[in-house]
Amino acid sequence: MNSLRLIRYSLIMALFFGVNPTMAMSAEIKAPQALHHPHTVSLHGDTREDPYHWLKNVDDPQVLAHLKAENSYTEAQMQKTKSLQAELYQDLVGRIVETDQSVPRQRGEYFYYSRTEKGLNYPIYCRRKGSMQAPEEILLDQNALAKGHEYFSLGVFKVSPDHRYLAYSVDTSGAEEYTLYILDLATQQIQDTIPGTYYSVEWANDNVHLFYTTLDAAHRPYRFYRHVLGSDAAQDTLLYEEKDEHFNAAIAKTASESYLLFHLESLTTSESHYLNANQPKGSLTLIQARQAGLEYQVEHNTHRFFILTNDQARNFRIMEAPVNQPNKSHWKEVIPTQDHSKIEDMQVFENYLVYTLRRNASLEIHAQHLITDERWQIALPEKAVTVSLDSEQNFKSNRLRFDYSTMLTPWSVFEYTLPERQLTLRKQQAIPDYHPERYVFERLEATAADGTAVPISLIYRKGLKKDGKNPTLLYSYGSYGSSMDPDFSAYPIALLERGFIYAIAHIRGGEDKGREWYEQGKMLNKKNTFLDFIACAEHLIKTGYTQPSQLAIEGGSAGGLLMGAVTNLRPDLFQAVIAEVPFVDVINTMLDPSLPLTVIEYEEWGNPNEKVYYDYMKSYAPYENVEPKAYPHMLITAGLNDPRVGYWEPAKWVARLREHKTDTNQLLFKVNMGAGHSGASGRYEYLKEVAFNYAFILQALSTPRNP
Repeated sequence: MNSLRLIRYSLIMALFFGVNPTMAMSAEIKAPQALHHPHTVSLHGDTREDPYHWLKNVDDPQVLAHLKAENSYTEAQMQKTKSLQAELYQDLVGRIVETDQSVPRQRGEYFYYSRTEKGLNYPIYCRRKGSMQAPEEILLDQNALAKGHEYFSLGVFKVSPDHRYLAYSVDTSGAEEYTLYILDLATQQIQDTIPGTYYSVEWANDNVHLFYTTLDAAHRPYRFYRHVLGSDAAQDTLLYEEKDEHFNAAIAKTASESYLLFHLESLTTSESHYLNANQPKGSLTLIQARQAGLEYQVEHNTHRFFILTNDQARNFRIMEAPVNQPNKSHWKEVIPTQDHSKIEDMQVFENYLVYTLRRNASLEIHAQHLITDERWQIALPEKAVTVSLDSEQNFKSNRLRFDYSTMLTPWSVFEYTLPERQLTLRKQQAIPDYHPERYVFERLEATAADGTAVPISLIYRKGLKKDGKNPTLLYSYGSYGSSMDPDFSAYPIALLERGFIYAIAHIRGGEDKGREWYEQGKMLNKKNTFLDFIACAEHLIKTGYTQPSQLAIEGGSAGGLLMGAVTNLRPDLFQAVIAEVPFVDVINTMLDPSLPLTVIEYEEWGNPNEKVYYDYMKSYAPYENVEPKAYPHMLITAGLNDPRVGYWEPAKWVARLREHKTDTNQLLFKVNMGAGHSGASGRYEYLKEVAFNYAFILQALSTPRNP
């Protein structure tokens, strides 16, 4: 490294990482080992020892001391990668346009958009009246709101129908409990403040009434409230309280802006009520009472509701029903279900119905004219694409807006005029020094243990030799029916330019190939998720793309459970593992109904109070299945304020790994002491976390495997 670059890196590391690269490494710090505190759990005639249960008590000073010791150890172990982290950080920042602006969206006389500025972590929300040439009005500067906070998250952002008021919510801990503010945009004064809210807020059409959800003690959104502008929130009207702990509450407004929808859902069952948005003091009207296993979501057009449902349709179909007779007995089919292709989403316009269809780990867009009933598929530029319909369409415009990307094509905003069937690119994400022609996208199929074909999407530099020597990062999730779309991310370019293959495993547990794909990877079929991932890794090795000493894997949350399970099953298959906020203490968490997601997720994992689920969970739960053997290099992360996966789950797992593993490979535990499930909130801070993870991978893949 020449002297100029050394000075540059010194400045970067001093500014962003708080270190001096010319300093000698600190003295070797010994890996922390949590103490054993006897704790036994007995159920179904089975007794388990849980000596690290005490780490769950965040109020115990010894717990915080232990977490800080883990962070100190991780910092010391990664000290030698500081210059690499700085280099990677530079690469990552260099792939974003730091000063940028979103595609404006017209609502009434106003054009709304957000923009970012170089050096600032958060977006600035703005509008212009009449045209984009009019003076700019700043509605909300997140950077100003975030000042003085280690963490900042904007929850909702809803402008009133008359454009006078802005309802926005803020979380400064990462715990996902938001304070809702109502800002008078004319005076820039806060009108009202409502604590303890969640992600759902909607305005009535009178610009006076506002509806929101609040959380119960287990952090579950369970109540609908009506608020009157300018009144004390303590006097707000409770419209509905959901007492079944399996269900969450959410509010939406139809695209027609005629109705407010009050939606209740578990992981397998739905129920919706509606309220005329012009009559906010009215009562809620039930659309269809909940029936076990029946899921549906609703949109509105003139005198009818459109209903996307799994009623007699595993992969969903679209129905219609009169607004005054919306229950299931009046549902009439509009779009039939399809085998192996799931109807994912729908948008309703004045004269058109649009829906997305997921087929073999890719998405299609289809449309139907509501008067002529003519149907067609909207032609997209490429295959194996990811699309997302804009949630704020202009109902009367018959102009569809959607986001689009592939693993090669950066995120793009398209508009499609439905009457003319004309597709127009409004904006494509600019990626500095990115040349898609340098790379190859490929779709492979691995064969799972039961003979099932599992898709793999991968991208790499042209000229790759299939000699088994290519460093590879394999990523997946595999739960809750969340599909791993083959979409674009600028982050892996930093690895691709260093000779990596970046791959996504479309394993069961997601809905990449339809609802059946999900059902085959949940409850008592959960092990298919892990075996599918292992099959994908083995296929990449067998076909010459990589080898175990060059294979890194990554997953977060339920994807962290995946990382833990496959590492226990096949530690020989991977050189490096990154498990972010991993759900690894499955049985103990699912036996604690006071935790935010436990009761809701009985329908995903099963209820361990029933022996059949207890036994099955115990057979794969990462914490329970740590054994005395060699493990790969591992980086495990947590958020102290995480309401979804408690920090203690990875903390306990790390402690048990330290106790039992027989190798000398790195085992690092990094706890974000001021954030939650999503990690750092600011874009620059988040890029530092990515750089840290990539530095860990690069270091591990260049280190001989310790047997």
